Amino acid sequence: MMVGLSLLYVGAVLFLNGLWQCGRIASREIIVINLVVAGISFLVALHSAVLADSLEGVRLAAMTLLFAITYLWVAYNQIYDCDERGLGWFSLFVAITVIPMAVTGLATAQVAMDVWLALSWAAWTVLWFLTFLRHVAGWPIKRMAGIVTSWIGVTTGWAPGLALLYGF
Repeated sequence: MMVGLSLLYVGAVLFLNGLWQCGRIASREIIVINLVVAGISFLVALHSAVLADSLEGVRLAAMTLLFAITYLWVAYNQIYDCDERGLGWFSLFVAITVIPMAVTGLATAQVAMDVWLALSWAAWTVLWFLTFLRHVAGWPIKRMAGIVTSWIGVTTGWAPGLALLYGF
């Protein structure tokens, strides 16, 4: 159930952050959803870490915290009008850190949900890397990154989160 809860809000924040990058939402308006989802992600990670009975459970909690920090950082940047290079470097760190989640997930997948989760980690890796390319490397890909972010938000977060919450 916690996965469905977390994915629903990750989907929402990614979809809205994509719209923001495309200029459809003002910078000041995107703060609230990023703070809320940072908090939810933090609580889910804390809950998962406390209940973890294996290294895999702790690893999943640690990876979930990477989401929480990212959304908190996006909100911080909007509140204080930062240049976002710090977020870009953090995003490179995260992209490299989560690659093994995708690779090992695909290598050990036993059911369709395992494959979907591994591919989701790969998609999220792309998003974090795009953030690095935009804010550190200076690539002019804001609109493209926004479209990709919204699409990945729907396909890896919102839709699967709803499906899990409804028992599918």
